[in-house]
Formats: sequence, structure tokens, C-alpha cells
Amino acid sequence: MEHEYTVYMQSPAGRILIKADANNITAVRLLKDNENPSLLESPSPNPPEHLKRCIAELDEYFAGSRRDFSVPLRQTGTDFQQKVWQLLAKIPYGTTVSYLEVAKSMGNEKLTRAVGRANGKNKLWIVVPCHRVIGANGSLTGYAGGIECKRLLIEHEKNMAAK
Repeated sequence: MEHEYTVYMQSPAGRILIKADANNITAVRLLKDNENPSLLESPSPNPPEHLKRCIAELDEYFAGSRRDFSVPLRQTGTDFQQKVWQLLAKIPYGTTVSYLEVAKSMGNEKLTRAVGRANGKNKLWIVVPCHRVIGANGSLTGYAGGIECKRLLIEHEKNMAAK
């Protein structure tokens, strides 16, 4: 089994857990307030360079100087999930789209719920910007990190994009 590395970083949105294998970032997620830090994995000593670079890129994102990420990514999922995640990665910084718009871009507006489920399976929060997907009526729905976190990320990007 391949070694997995884990690090944590503090951000304006809260504490972030980042995981990587020897070559790729495999998870980026915000920890929930009720997650007990003592039950989490210990940070890995000597994390690989791409993991250190991910921390630096997230710092730059929160500072407003980074809009796209360049770290190598890998997440496993079905072909459908992979396609949704590829589309999420193309949503421009500072903008939002609806689940319906993503489904229509895949050629079938009836895929809205499936798009929502695939969005929820994204393990690379912020880096693959699932927070930029909202309800068709403009409501903030369905973010594993919580609606307040989703609002914070969307507002952060809109404020930075306006500068």
C-alpha cells in the first residue's frame, strides 16, 4: 500500500486537512468545529514537496493572490463523477453556477441530482471548487463544510475578484 501523508493548516475558513500520496494531493477539506483534534491523524513528518506547495497555494488563495491551483491532484470516482469534477475545475474564480447549469453542460438537465451527489463526493474542496455550485434559485445548498463556510468562500472570491 502506498504511503499517505497528512498535514493541517489554519485558514480564514477554519482548520484544513490535506492528504497526499507520493505524487498527488488526494484530499483537501475543512474540519468541522465538532471534530476532535485528538482523534485526527497525526501530521506526517517530512511531507513531500507537492504537499508543501498545496499549503502555499492555499495560503495564496486566501491572501487573494491565487485563483487557480497547480498542484497535482488525484481522486477516485466513477466516470460520471470524474466528468463533474472536471467541470467544477473550470468554473471561473469569483463566479457561481447552478447544479442545473452543470447538468445542462453535460447534455441532460435531468442529471441535476446526480451532479449534486458527485459534487458532494469531491474530496478536493477549494482546489476543485465545489463551493461555486449553488441552487438554481441562487440559494447556497449542499456544502459538506456547511453553508456558512460555502458563503465565506464565495464572498471571499467575489471580494478578491473585484479588486
